[in-house]
Amino acid sequence: MTTEHPAQANTHASNQTLSATWNYDRFFPSLESAEFEAAYQQHLQKIAELNPQLGALQTGTVEALEGLERLIQDLNTTLEHYQLLGGYLHLYITTDSRNALAQGKLSLLETASLPLRLIFSKLTQFVGGLDLAPLLERSEVLREHAFTLERMQHEAKHQMSAPEEELATFLSLSGGNAWSKLHGNITSQMMVEVQGEKLPMPAVRSLANHPDPTKREAAYHAELAAWRSVEVPLAAALNGIKGEANVLNGKRGYANSVEPTLFINNMDAETLSAMQSAVEKSLPDFRRYFKAKAKLLGKEQLAWFDITAPVGKSETEYSYDAACSLVIEQFRTFSDRMADFVVGAVDQQWMDVYPREGKIGGAFCMEMPSNESRILLNHDDSLDSVMTLAHELGHAYHNLNLAARTPMQREMPMTLAETASTFCEAILSNAALERSSGAEHLYILESQLQGHAGIVLDIHSRFLFEKAVFEARVERELSPQEFSDLMLECQEKTYGDGVAADLRHPYMWAVKGHYYISGLSYYNYPYTFGALFSLGLYAEYKREPELFKARYDELLSSTGMFDAASLAARFGIDIRSEKFWAASLEVIKGQIEVYVGLVG
Repeated sequence: MTTEHPAQANTHASNQTLSATWNYDRFFPSLESAEFEAAYQQHLQKIAELNPQLGALQTGTVEALEGLERLIQDLNTTLEHYQLLGGYLHLYITTDSRNALAQGKLSLLETASLPLRLIFSKLTQFVGGLDLAPLLERSEVLREHAFTLERMQHEAKHQMSAPEEELATFLSLSGGNAWSKLHGNITSQMMVEVQGEKLPMPAVRSLANHPDPTKREAAYHAELAAWRSVEVPLAAALNGIKGEANVLNGKRGYANSVEPTLFINNMDAETLSAMQSAVEKSLPDFRRYFKAKAKLLGKEQLAWFDITAPVGKSETEYSYDAACSLVIEQFRTFSDRMADFVVGAVDQQWMDVYPREGKIGGAFCMEMPSNESRILLNHDDSLDSVMTLAHELGHAYHNLNLAARTPMQREMPMTLAETASTFCEAILSNAALERSSGAEHLYILESQLQGHAGIVLDIHSRFLFEKAVFEARVERELSPQEFSDLMLECQEKTYGDGVAADLRHPYMWAVKGHYYISGLSYYNYPYTFGALFSLGLYAEYKREPELFKARYDELLSSTGMFDAASLAARFGIDIRSEKFWAASLEVIKGQIEVYVGLVG
């Protein structure tokens, strides 16, 4: 029987069991509705109207100021349409990858929207040749989009010729996008037998949190066997995506695979170097944590399937209802606006909660029109799942603060996209830690350190792996075994003697969908940035709570309009200094010291 959080009745408007699937009909009655078809046709019409506008700009038929203003306004409207249509289709596909109707409509939408990508490419080239300063002085619309236009000028320096960019755009659906879909379809439809029971892969991976070590180990071996059975197509997908990225990076004049991602993330090499240096110096601290945990579990060394094993004891099982109530209660300690926002999200069924066959693993928050978001979870009643809920609701709250901005102003880097989510996790985890004692205190501290280890140590192993793959892929394709060997080498560099060498996870390259996102490489180090940056922000919040609260929502609203260093400077933070990152990691080190002391 599930024990609900004692505050539940007071923090949520209803004692009824909350809906476990998200609300589809808020946007359209159905996939086959006349309303959806009308919106689709309107989207096509808007794209068709953009081409003559761009052509007039390119030929000088209209004055640059007038033409740019109108084009930016119409592009923003078209992006809103695409967000609605694409988001709606993803609601179906991510929860049921076998939905052929949704898959087919998404393919149609992507194909029909390719000209939109070409328009942005050509506009970037056009803006690259402008003297922007006098135009910005004369136009409020352009000044509001100054950061976007200045980024276009930088990006124009790395564009291929117009015909090459057009060819790359049209081939992307049959290249990187197709490989990405293959990974998603294969992994979401996998059913794995564990001790006689067939489970979807997300549920199998959730067994890593099970208190029974035999259950965890059985799930680990079953999972590895399942990944081995699909390693050939997944290796082909990874080779295809990274090979395509290497070719395009080279053609666009980038020195390496990391350089374009720094531009995408609104940061510079100096910042990344400072952060990575601090992370590498912190790795021995995380290994001390792993060794202390092994001692708690009565082992010489942790196995991979012990990393997220529960320790300590909590009297509460965090059902979804209880998790929502706990999040609302703790968010209210920060602001009523944040807590009331979550109440609305729960009541309006923004969440799809539990794992099932055909549903993708992990969790995400997807921005939708009208100040709304949709959140995918794979909830399992653990404290970790509560933290995931808080994390994704942080993204949704970020989206709320961005809602007044145009789509082009909302285009923010992942480094800053993770700011609100990890800050919200900190609100919840620190409050839970402060109010606990004894075995429950150890349980919550363990949960915190698991999260920190994942976001710092494990993410660093993934960064090293992806960098090594890119470098090797320049010369040839890699076999499934080579991918696994590289993964283990990178785990050795990060986990070291904290986790037994013969019981690590060689197939993490197959597990993580982040490697398979077409056109977006290194979907890893920005997580570390977001987590450590948020620790720095949280320290500022504790130092001057009211002043911080007054500036926080505006910070979130501005994340698509300034670079990371400029935004950090608003809070007196120098992200190019290793000292800042080391200070955030010292907070984690302090928690490890407490943990080691509790273990004895």
